[in-house]
Amino acid sequence: MALGTDHVTTTSSATFIPEVWSDEVIAAYKSNLVLANLVKNMNHQGKKGDVVHIPSPVRGEANQKSSETQVTLISNVENEVLINIDQHWEHSRMIEDIVTTQALNSLRQFYTDDAGYSLAKRVDSELGDLFAGFQGGTDYSGAVVGADGSTAWDGSASGDTGNGSSLTDAGIRRMIQTLDDEDVPMSQRYLVIPPVEKNNLLGIQRFTEQAFVGEVGAANSIRNGRVGNIYGVEVYVSSNVPTVTADDTTTDYRVASMFHESAMVLITQLAPRVQTQYKQEYLSDLLTVDTLFGVGELRDNAAVVAVVPS
Repeated sequence: MALGTDHVTTTSSATFIPEVWSDEVIAAYKSNLVLANLVKNMNHQGKKGDVVHIPSPVRGEANQKSSETQVTLISNVENEVLINIDQHWEHSRMIEDIVTTQALNSLRQFYTDDAGYSLAKRVDSELGDLFAGFQGGTDYSGAVVGADGSTAWDGSASGDTGNGSSLTDAGIRRMIQTLDDEDVPMSQRYLVIPPVEKNNLLGIQRFTEQAFVGEVGAANSIRNGRVGNIYGVEVYVSSNVPTVTADDTTTDYRVASMFHESAMVLITQLAPRVQTQYKQEYLSDLLTVDTLFGVGELRDNAAVVAVVPS
């Protein structure tokens, strides 16, 4: 027997169906991740504990074999990297019934996208903060400047305004050499830059014009605005890279980094979880999205950090 009219359906009550919220939030979260998609990822979901021990064995060296002698045995005390799972972040909204009733469906789309974006930004920020410690440095003492890829960053230079400088062809090639000298694999290397450096690189003929890159038509950077691949290293743009302030406390710089996937790790213990609960005392729907994760440095020599203008 067919139902009459004015009954509640999945269409009329769609804003209260958690699965819809969840799908939309997770899609927004994944689409807004940059750094998290480029580093080592470990799934720790459903497992207990707040510290993950990751073995970091020491590479052995070959020994020359002399005639009629015993082989040289290699016995190292292997290291490990400890990653604390201590990052618990949430994004919550209380949506009153009057809003649910009167607002366009696009409002829900904004809320879910905003939740996914805010958590993705936080994950990338925590990974980006690790850039301060690569190449044996602390607080960017191991960083270089973009112009040549070898001059050390100095926040006290130029009257405490710092010596950060834009990436150049020579600077990028020197960063590549630094990783080569450390025997970092060529595959799965990435260069993450702030938007200001994308603008800079698109102005360097060697990286854009057909005479140099061989790309024609829609594939050319001049037409599609994408930096793409430089010397076999994929380039990604993120507005979420860290900011570094010179010693004058007012001059800001941004960070660009060339790194291998194995430089950092993201351990996810709780993937973005979407929960909704109706609050009768407020005549509202409470939407909360949270995630639990940890980040850490795995290989100190697998990343080169360059300080560039803001």
